[in-house]
Amino acid sequence: MTINLLNYDSKGLVDFFTGFGEKPFRAKQLLRWIHQYSTADFNAMSDLAKGLREKLAVLAVIELPQIISADVATDGTRKWLLAVGAGNGIETVFIPEANRGTLCVSSQVGCALACTFCSTGRQGFNRNLTVAEIIGQLWIANKTLRSDVSDNTPLHSNRAVTNVVMMGMGEPLANFDNVITALDLMLDDHAYGLSRRRVTVSTSGLVPAIDRLRERCPVALAISLHAPNDALRDQLVPINKKYPIKELLAACQRYLLAAPRDFITFEYVMLEGVNDSVAHARELIELVQDTPCKFNLIPFNTFPGSGFKRSAAESVRIFRDVLMQAGLVTTVRKTRGDDIAAACGQLAGQVKDKTRRTAGVRIEAAQ
Repeated sequence: MTINLLNYDSKGLVDFFTGFGEKPFRAKQLLRWIHQYSTADFNAMSDLAKGLREKLAVLAVIELPQIISADVATDGTRKWLLAVGAGNGIETVFIPEANRGTLCVSSQVGCALACTFCSTGRQGFNRNLTVAEIIGQLWIANKTLRSDVSDNTPLHSNRAVTNVVMMGMGEPLANFDNVITALDLMLDDHAYGLSRRRVTVSTSGLVPAIDRLRERCPVALAISLHAPNDALRDQLVPINKKYPIKELLAACQRYLLAAPRDFITFEYVMLEGVNDSVAHARELIELVQDTPCKFNLIPFNTFPGSGFKRSAAESVRIFRDVLMQAGLVTTVRKTRGDDIAAACGQLAGQVKDKTRRTAGVRIEAAQ
């Protein structure tokens, strides 16, 4: 069986090379070629001996997800639909801004957590993505966005993607090992060289995995909160029944001991008449008084059969103001790329559901 080297971080590549008598430093060379120069052709790796290149061509491949489609919105947002085998597809979105470029990356085909307002959860779950399928999203984005730059220009000289958010399809911490290896590559100076502050993992609240992330690879952390109390969160985010808010906040406080930022980001989808009242805002203030944090309020993007409506703009403004008057940093997420269905809650995946929650058809999928 041919080995896909895109699945390997630095340690994995060292083991690969030493396994057939090559020096460990070859791992750094290969990392640079694959990730900094966006090269998938061994013959183009000019500082490797011809014999080694020939051996690599026999033993291994650098195999990426296939691009099914690529769209660009009027605001510059880009979206790629990527095939990951067996009729499954994931989507990746790049959001350009004046001082940064953020890539939203998927970690699973579908999601098993079944949050009631999330159409990814409605799709059901097929499988975890491999390391190659996760890091391949970043590879493809950088290769595409740097297409007008010489292939001999290192990634760090013209960084297209400055921030990565693990907020695409799936629950990243439910695919822990593969996500961690992908994070290692994102942070490795011989690969993408991103700062821990510029890589964010978003979770619905898998408490033991939050602790593991703190110990293994503490990057910026975002929590999909969406409710100020257990009764409501049990309905919206069913994993709360296993890890209620009190346990989740305790894990957040432990995480801050190692986090690259001195706050946790709480994501909060605004659902009309469900979680958007002034009373809910005041509950949140009381809830997080001991947890350094900021809030990111997310206007809900509806999908067929969701059963929810987006909160009115005035309701969102009032909710934000109540939080801010209490001293909580609060932002409202801008809708980007909605003309190509790339806004939050609009990512479209193709999932052959193994949890039998859907018929496996192409439907709207939430970030």
